[in-house]
Amino acid sequence: MAKFKDSLEYHSSGRKGKIEVISTKPCQTAEDLSLAYSPGVAEPCLAIQKNPEDAYKYTAKGNLIAVVSNGTAVLGLGNLGALAGKPVMEGKGILFKRFADIDVFDIELDTEDPDEIIKACQLLEPTFGGINLEDIKAPECFYIEETLKKTMKIPVFHDDQHGTAIISSAALINALHLVDKKIEDIRIVVNGAGASANSCAKLAIALGVKPNNMIMCDTKGVIYKGRVEGMNPYKELFAADTHFRSLEEAAVGADVLFGLSAKGAFTKEMVASMAPNPVIFAMANPDPEITPEDAHSVRSDVMIATGRSDYPNQVNNVLGFPFIFRGALDCRASCINEEMKLAAVKALAQLAREEVPDTVCKAYGNQKFVFGPNYIIPKPFDPRVLLHVAPAIAQAAMDSGVAGQPIEDMAKYIEHLESTQGKSKEIMRMVINKAKSDPKTIVFPEGDNEKIIRAAKELVEEGIAKPILIGDRNKILQKMADLHIELDVPVIDPNESELTDNYADELYKLRQRKGITLSESQRLLRRKSRTHFGSMMVHMGDADALLGGIDTHYPETIRPALEVVGKQKGLSSVHGLYMMVFKKGVYFLADTTVTIDPTAEELAETAILAAEKVRMLDIEPRVAMLSFSNFGSSNHPQAKKVRRAVEIVKERAPDLVVEGEMQADTAVVPELLEGFTFSKLRTSANVLIFPDLNSGNICYKLLHHLGGAEAIGPILMGMNKPVHVLQRGDSVDDIVNMAAIAVVDAQNI
Repeated sequence: MAKFKDSLEYHSSGRKGKIEVISTKPCQTAEDLSLAYSPGVAEPCLAIQKNPEDAYKYTAKGNLIAVVSNGTAVLGLGNLGALAGKPVMEGKGILFKRFADIDVFDIELDTEDPDEIIKACQLLEPTFGGINLEDIKAPECFYIEETLKKTMKIPVFHDDQHGTAIISSAALINALHLVDKKIEDIRIVVNGAGASANSCAKLAIALGVKPNNMIMCDTKGVIYKGRVEGMNPYKELFAADTHFRSLEEAAVGADVLFGLSAKGAFTKEMVASMAPNPVIFAMANPDPEITPEDAHSVRSDVMIATGRSDYPNQVNNVLGFPFIFRGALDCRASCINEEMKLAAVKALAQLAREEVPDTVCKAYGNQKFVFGPNYIIPKPFDPRVLLHVAPAIAQAAMDSGVAGQPIEDMAKYIEHLESTQGKSKEIMRMVINKAKSDPKTIVFPEGDNEKIIRAAKELVEEGIAKPILIGDRNKILQKMADLHIELDVPVIDPNESELTDNYADELYKLRQRKGITLSESQRLLRRKSRTHFGSMMVHMGDADALLGGIDTHYPETIRPALEVVGKQKGLSSVHGLYMMVFKKGVYFLADTTVTIDPTAEELAETAILAAEKVRMLDIEPRVAMLSFSNFGSSNHPQAKKVRRAVEIVKERAPDLVVEGEMQADTAVVPELLEGFTFSKLRTSANVLIFPDLNSGNICYKLLHHLGGAEAIGPILMGMNKPVHVLQRGDSVDDIVNMAAIAVVDAQNI
């Protein structure tokens, strides 16, 4: 009961419903209005009249989908009518936007006449780039889709049919792989004869199931040749030449049961009667034909998927339609054909066999997902689905000749898709590409950490860096074996390495006047501090950079690095920088991690070093030195300190755009800057230098947790050679990102 109450609260609280329309262009001034509407809007109108294809250039048509329904088959609830189906269509809209950045208008048509629905969609063709038919009952849905596909030049896709078919077919491929059965040899029983069942059966045959090994059942039993009762042309396609007359009879010896029917349709007795290693897809919603608990209570060799998120192997249409339309829209496909559907099936099946990133595990309560009986299809919140399915769809559209605007460079297209998942993806892809141009050697002191090993694998496969793992060799190799990771990288055990004695001698020379003895140096490197050993590798030129701290406190990584690698000559200290990535831009914040109460000279150092790092990322820095004071409005010592720091920066780096002291809002709101005509800043700053560690640390954490910014860092500035610090909660993606930054850092030495 609480769940239903929560759902009503979710839909009614705040702005009603789940969607809104927002402007993508400014409309704040009279000039904006004249461009958005009259008279300026006349120009794109005339351009489109001359060349209709320009509609994709000057309007949102190319990224706009109509979700069309008459509410005659809403979820598993039946014919609720057009109005009652609207919450589902709005929900479809937010899924399109969330997973593939596609805009949606939901259109509920108050008619059960299929010809009226067809006519409405045809009349709407100038508005939309594609049509997603939804929750329209069979058999009318077949006629509607078939007619629209023949008469329209934009993709039309009935998700209730094809979405379930595509996802379940991907799961079927992987399930059969795990039980070592060939698809052409299996006997499959499909219970249900509606839209989803019809499409699932067709796609299974397209994948290789022999038609005479396919038995379809409806509420009256097996659909067999010669049956009259309850038949229609769409059922007739699957009429089997068989002696089976009931679902119970058909299930005996079957390899696969596909359920697209109703709760409880499969019994324990049916499961017990199936062939060895049976596969069951119980996809009725909200309750499956049989629960996994009941199926496993009968036999241990059963593999089962359902439509439920609280069970493993959820057959969820959101794995399909957003990405299928994304690929179709991007190559301007005229339809979604069988080749494109099969491409989606294969892309999803292949993705499920790949290692699952930490970010996906975190989205599901830190569950571990490994390809096997309880993980045969990807999870909806896996960001890689977009990068696998949309390109596969576009490629299939091009290969089959239905792409109106073929994609010329698929690798760049995939990078573009990645950038749509957030500004951080776009920026980090740029950094990663720069790193890949000249990979450097990175030493990881915590080489036995699972995340480090997985990150090392990705760094090698992507060609970003050359990892070196430090730690107990046997432990590291065993961890690799446990993770099923084959990784050909140097593994160095300080306790047995030939390098240790030489490093100990050099460490003794470096620290003999700091109280360390030769024997202590040897003991430190062999047994106590792998960070010291890694730092020595960087110091001696055996590695280009060090990345550590995933298992230790921040100072435990910085201190050894400072003792061995050291800070750059002429600097008073090292400094910390965070890259804060928002949806519409990126800001760099310093010092956020190291210097507690910097002097004016240290603030100036921070600003100059931060600007250098930002340029290293091919971003032109605009620096604001922050305070509670605006350009001399206060003579408090703290404000005067920042004022003096600005003077020092201008003396040492006269070409750098830097201003201050200034308040934070003045620094980032261009309209506020307009009042200070003398300022060198003409637009908002992108490098923000804080007057002390208190303000910097507090700000970046609030922006990260409350402001929705992604925090990348900390990036350590001012070291003789690249040393960067990981945080304990970092994911594999975080480690890879920091490794890429370390490589680019090393490239600039």
